[in-house]
Amino acid sequence: MHSIWRLLVLLSLLALPSALHKPQQPGLVKTHTDSKSALARIIAQGLMKHDTEGRIQNIHLLDSLNASGQMAPGMVGWLIGSMSLQHDQESSANITNAQLDYGGIRMSFHKEWFTANISLGFDIDLRLPFNNHIIKTHERMNLSVEFWLEKDEFGRRDLVIGKCHVEPRSVHMTFLTEAIPPKVNPFLRNFRDNLEKVIPHLIESQVCPLIDEILRQLDVKLLKSLMEQDIAYELNQL
Repeated sequence: MHSIWRLLVLLSLLALPSALHKPQQPGLVKTHTDSKSALARIIAQGLMKHDTEGRIQNIHLLDSLNASGQMAPGMVGWLIGSMSLQHDQESSANITNAQLDYGGIRMSFHKEWFTANISLGFDIDLRLPFNNHIIKTHERMNLSVEFWLEKDEFGRRDLVIGKCHVEPRSVHMTFLTEAIPPKVNPFLRNFRDNLEKVIPHLIESQVCPLIDEILRQLDVKLLKSLMEQDIAYELNQL
């Protein structure tokens, strides 16, 4: 069974560069095909297969903000906390244009310890209920996942997947809408503060289980072989 899986993975690696040159669907970021990390390519292919960007865009943002209990005073408290708002078609907060930098997946190695870093971004279209005005913001952040090979008492290696999280300092919001009414600014500041507390957990809930599934399908011997290939490539670049 492991031999069949190794063959499928190797075939997929051969097919991946040509597949990445095909026109991507709107909303998918361009892939940097100069990435030489075989393991990074496997993770990228798995995330593409699972339509990770589509999953992020399907997050019900207002529902998640309300369920999180992140209540703010004043206007934003009324917006986020109102149960009737969730059924108001004139009020919404939708994630659009989600983009994972698949080709930008960076792998770090220390003996048999791996760290994968993935950068991602998306827009949020916020429709305000009091003037039907749409304000667009852009979110950027980095997600990091650690995994390693650990020997058991018999000397056999097992794959252990550790922390998968959005790095708090990497979360940045930029307002893309220029003409914002001054009276809305206090509301937007509160909205941003609440969003920055909630959005990392929402992204982790969508991306981390997929990475876990991708990695757990790898045979330990194949994983070690891929690691050795990547280390050899990095040494050749010195």
